[in-house]
Amino acid sequence: MKIILPFSTLLRNSALQYRMKIILPFSILSGILLESVSAFTHASTLGQRTQAYSKRNVPFLPRGGSLYATVEVETAPIQGMRPGTSGLRKKVEVWSDTQNYVENFVQSLLDTAKQRDPTGKIDTLIVAGDGRYYNNEAMQRIFRVCAGNGVNKVLVPKGGIMSTPAVSAAIRDLDGGFVQGAIVLTASHNPGGPREDFGIKYNEGLGQPAGEEFTEAAYDRSLELVSYSSVTGGPDVNLNADIGTTFQITPSSLVVIIDPFEVYINSLKSCFDFDMLRSFWSRNDVSILFDGMHGAGGPFARRLLIEELGMSEDALMRCNPLPDFGGCHPDPNLTYADELVKKMGMAPDGSADESIKDLTVLPTLGAANDGDGDRNMIAGSQFFVTPSDSLALICDNWEAIPHFAQRGGPNGVARSMPSSAALDVVAQARSIPLFITPTGWKFFGNLMVRTSDHGWVHY
Repeated sequence: MKIILPFSTLLRNSALQYRMKIILPFSILSGILLESVSAFTHASTLGQRTQAYSKRNVPFLPRGGSLYATVEVETAPIQGMRPGTSGLRKKVEVWSDTQNYVENFVQSLLDTAKQRDPTGKIDTLIVAGDGRYYNNEAMQRIFRVCAGNGVNKVLVPKGGIMSTPAVSAAIRDLDGGFVQGAIVLTASHNPGGPREDFGIKYNEGLGQPAGEEFTEAAYDRSLELVSYSSVTGGPDVNLNADIGTTFQITPSSLVVIIDPFEVYINSLKSCFDFDMLRSFWSRNDVSILFDGMHGAGGPFARRLLIEELGMSEDALMRCNPLPDFGGCHPDPNLTYADELVKKMGMAPDGSADESIKDLTVLPTLGAANDGDGDRNMIAGSQFFVTPSDSLALICDNWEAIPHFAQRGGPNGVARSMPSSAALDVVAQARSIPLFITPTGWKFFGNLMVRTSDHGWVHY
């Protein structure tokens, strides 16, 4: 039996009251009416489910009950929700202060994902972010919308932070390969902070950024929303809970805290020879300096370079994620990674700093990545490597990379239109198919998922 009860409530992060229809199973409703609740958490570890209750104010709830209630919230279309080349980016105050902004956009994404999935539903999603300002608050709102839409399992990294490449790897390999996509909270290389940028993008089932067909459908859906599904009541999810902890949002929907690193590191180990890398970096005549720019890539650099490859702490700089990226603009280039540029013995324009006489004090290799860890800068001792040239170098030396060597080389290479033609020259010389795309990750994603049209195997 279900009761449809008109209810007026104060929504989290808003000073406005909304009239909502709350649809509650009768058993849950009766339990809530019997006793008020001040603290309650369902928790369990993977493989062994347990229930943990606050010792104070434990409510009476019928078996299988939940403090969360499924709600259908009246809303209206919000203009301007067309995603760009990589998700929707707006100022923080737009997301935080505009009524239903997060909920409307996420509902549009979920409706589109369900429409495109052969099953017509979304069972398992990853929700992760780059740690920028408003990351954690938006996550709590997203968890509730996912539960309201019947998503059975939401996987979230401990601390809420995960680089975009790691999210892609997890979509492909985590949870037995049944993850259907990810909602990624990032504005990429844009600044973070209370008056800066926040963004949300969607990655599809192969880990690729949502293509233009998906994003346009989501935009169209945003213009016709009259309601969104969510849940109300209950505590927020503790993002810093132990790995394996689960939070039961509804009887059929839970949030699971996962290890942000494991799948990604295993993916890298399948691509590269870690024993050879450890041996190389143990030499006294080589060194590396990595600038995390206080973004999501920093913890992954620590896990990879320090814990896996045995380097010392002085190989890292700015590898602790900060909501405002430490006041820096997390775009890895000569302008914004200027401290790394100096430490690599370069002038601001990337040329050699002639005032440095002792070159032995300079790192052999320098690198930096952006806020969500999917854009990089490479430098050598006193020279700058443009992104186009770094890709050409990888392409020309594919035999040194086990992932490609085991497959007889890359199936193809691609660059965006504004980048240099260095890759074109190498691809022609090495007889590797070359593609040129518009600017934006989603266009590379389109290309990769359509490789089957050419009889290729997916990367």
